[in-house]
Amino acid sequence: MSAFDAAGEAASIASVTDRVVAIATGGAVTAVHFLGDTAVFVGAEENAVLATLDGESSTVALHGGAVLSAVTDGKRLVTGGDDGKVVQLDASGKTDVLATDAKRRWVDNVALHPDGAVAWSVGKIAYVRAPKAEEKFFEVPSTVGGLAFAPKGMRLAIAHYNGVTLWFPNMAANAEFLEWAGSHLGVMFSPDNRFLVTAMHEPALHGWRLADSRHMRMTGYPGRVRSMGWTTGGKGLATAGADAVIIWPFASKDGPMGKEPAMLAPLQARVSMVACHPKNDILASGYTDGTVLMVRLTDGAEILVRRNGAAPISALAWNAKGTLLAFADEEGAAGLLPL
Repeated sequence: MSAFDAAGEAASIASVTDRVVAIATGGAVTAVHFLGDTAVFVGAEENAVLATLDGESSTVALHGGAVLSAVTDGKRLVTGGDDGKVVQLDASGKTDVLATDAKRRWVDNVALHPDGAVAWSVGKIAYVRAPKAEEKFFEVPSTVGGLAFAPKGMRLAIAHYNGVTLWFPNMAANAEFLEWAGSHLGVMFSPDNRFLVTAMHEPALHGWRLADSRHMRMTGYPGRVRSMGWTTGGKGLATAGADAVIIWPFASKDGPMGKEPAMLAPLQARVSMVACHPKNDILASGYTDGTVLMVRLTDGAEILVRRNGAAPISALAWNAKGTLLAFADEEGAAGLLPL
């Protein structure tokens, strides 16, 4: 990676801040995703801003109120809103309403399957709509905290209070329940389909080895983990929530059980967002003081992307090729970095 090569053995941190293209979003940003090489900055209210490296941007209306959830597969962005709608957006700026809740209840979570299926949740109910198939739903014991499709097979993880339900929408068999006391929010399968991890309402992660439902406790955070992502090949799980990036090892059959996590890029500020490079052992980290760093996992080398002194970073993402990094803070100041 050229930016790291340029850093050499310099004692002070290398910087690429002068290469960042500033993007005007017009308001608070809660997430950023890429559709091809177009960055989509998802606003907290109503709209998204589509931006390209030439600095051009356009605003697209998504919802008639707050945007509560967003997910992408690289070809389309799907969002849920407090207007009870599930909306799809493509790179051209075209939108389609995929579903509308009959009672206009909030759509809290959304998920996408590689085959085109869409999942969303309203209250205690998770819905799945697959291509050329009827819409199906499943009710869990409490409000859904997070959704994720397994990387293989049609299986949906539904996080909720006291655990996670694994639902197979295409099978009549009963759903599988993974129990652990507490409120489970964000949920992720490992890329190899061997582990499931949730971010809890308390400052901790919890995981299960799916082969035998063995528990994995990942604790010690000073704050809630609001962002996490798998490093290349699923070898590690990078997480926010501390004053350094915490990376739990998942390369062995036991995952992080009995092992200490790695700690990279410490600052006098808490990590608010992490985004792992899709192809290389590199990640980006955003902090509560507005700093953005790129970090090489092999030796911890750092490159400064954005200086501190601004609002907390609230959105961070790479494009699928790993040639663009997008970031934004809670006040809407955003940027694109070409690599």
